[in-house]
Amino acid sequence: MAEQRMVSTVREVPARLVPVGDPMTIPANTFVTITQSLGGNYTVVYQGNMLRVDGTDADALGLEKYELEFEDLGDGRIHEEQIWEALETVYDPEIPVNLRALGLIYSLKVCQHSGEVVIEMTLTAPGCGMGPVLVGDVKHRVRLVPNVKSVSVELVFDPPWHRDMMSEEAQLETGMFF
Repeated sequence: MAEQRMVSTVREVPARLVPVGDPMTIPANTFVTITQSLGGNYTVVYQGNMLRVDGTDADALGLEKYELEFEDLGDGRIHEEQIWEALETVYDPEIPVNLRALGLIYSLKVCQHSGEVVIEMTLTAPGCGMGPVLVGDVKHRVRLVPNVKSVSVELVFDPPWHRDMMSEEAQLETGMFF
């Protein structure tokens, strides 16, 4: 959910500067404003900078860690709908929309035999410094799906992303529907 609330860090917390992706550390006992809390990750404002805090560090913000879990259906198969569900928990740190609804996922291939999932995705801008962070989020979340043994993500920029690739719901939510 999108929000705007101030919290104090309870310990030092690693973060990434948005949109360049540079690592930063927010000191303990420091006030930050949470501007976005979606998919278990947080976008905060600290000293006038927008930073992304990984959900694994939620305790540093005095919050509970978000746990993504999937039911193992017991058939030994990777279920594509669970992969899509995992992808829908990865949000752009600046735009309160998940990667699927943004149209950033170009293809998804599942190899049942090897347990491999191959994803082609793009970014809203080719030079986005948050690209490696988002790719890491995608890999981590998809690996949580039962029977997935490996995940590879290829960043592609052809075709270039544009707002028409967003779902209608995402366009309405962001005010980009014309």
